[in-house]
Amino acid sequence: MDKIVIRGGKKLKGEVVISGSKNSTLPILFASLLTDESVTITNVPSLADIDTTIEFLNFIGKKTLKKGNVVKTYSSCRYKHVAPYDLVRKMRASVLIMGPLLARLKKVDVSLPGGCTIGARPIDIHLDVFKKLGAEISVEGGYVKISAEKGLKGTAINFKFPSVGATENALLCSVLAKGKTTIINAAEEPEIEDLANVLNKMGAKVVVSGTKKITIEGVDKLHGFIHEVIPDRIEAATYMIAAAITKGEVTLKKVVPKHLKAVSDKLRKCGMSIKETKDTITAKWVKTLKPQNIKTEVYPGFPTDVQAQWMALMCLVKGKSKITENIFENRFMHVAELQRFGADIVTDGKTVNVNGIEKLSGAPVMVSDLRAGAALVLAGLATEGNTVVSRIYHLDRGYDMLEKKLKKIGANIKRAHS
Repeated sequence: MDKIVIRGGKKLKGEVVISGSKNSTLPILFASLLTDESVTITNVPSLADIDTTIEFLNFIGKKTLKKGNVVKTYSSCRYKHVAPYDLVRKMRASVLIMGPLLARLKKVDVSLPGGCTIGARPIDIHLDVFKKLGAEISVEGGYVKISAEKGLKGTAINFKFPSVGATENALLCSVLAKGKTTIINAAEEPEIEDLANVLNKMGAKVVVSGTKKITIEGVDKLHGFIHEVIPDRIEAATYMIAAAITKGEVTLKKVVPKHLKAVSDKLRKCGMSIKETKDTITAKWVKTLKPQNIKTEVYPGFPTDVQAQWMALMCLVKGKSKITENIFENRFMHVAELQRFGADIVTDGKTVNVNGIEKLSGAPVMVSDLRAGAALVLAGLATEGNTVVSRIYHLDRGYDMLEKKLKKIGANIKRAHS
């Protein structure tokens, strides 16, 4: 099993080209099931989750090939309506197979999903969407069976919580439903807008109002598309924090600065210099940083997917800070691993109290989930001595060429094969 070995203490300096967004690519790949015409998706990152999704699409019956950063799908003869456990368990986003298959086949059987261990992340909210659109649902033998023999009908969907995945499934399903669907309290993440743009390229009639409201006029048929995926804002945020934690200077290329406003604002309050152009951000350490509290929120608030990385930074910013996780329960599994570096952290329910100290010491640590893994790598970059990060297959799910990009900007880092 591969490991990452880091010799800390190097100030990072240079440029990083940010890859396409994983969280945008996945629903767009599933959207290809909504048409029998060919599809071309560019700026696709090279990640384990992308490979899993392509494997999934091919199994279902959608011929899908990836070459470099381009994915192409081809016309299909017939889709399977069953998504088996062996594929679904590999990735939480597998739940997005439900919407398009239900829309196309009027039925779908899906094993309960897997993914990272960061809370229950129930699919009830997804199933409620399908029920409101007219589907019947049952659970048999570990499978959720969803059917709509009479077809789907547009309706009003009012989310209690603006779930990203449920909003995506609602979009993927309702574009082929009869009549008008209105989604109230919809998620507003940039990845939602990117999916809506793709669906409109396919001939759908989706209007994102910008007030947590989305309206969809159902159509009878959708066609192929060509689309460039938006940059990965979570990857970009991780490298911004890497600059801060190593007292370095990193310029991010191919980014959308407005997507990172919450993170940029907090880094500025810490004392970092953050300079932006249309598609670049330069994060530069210029003075001793000050601790800053964060509370994770839905977009445009501070992202839960940057919480762990922020905690790693606060461990080395002298003073006290609080980190509150409002999106997922059980998303503090990285606390124990950061403590192995010598971090002074205390967990209190959904809040972590951090007492920043001057330095950490390298240690062997283990990744529990994707973003926790990023936090451990960041801590390792700033520690004295060697750090060995194991179970890095989690990192391979969401960071494109992580160690290569870090090495290019000065990190002493390598991948070791056990």
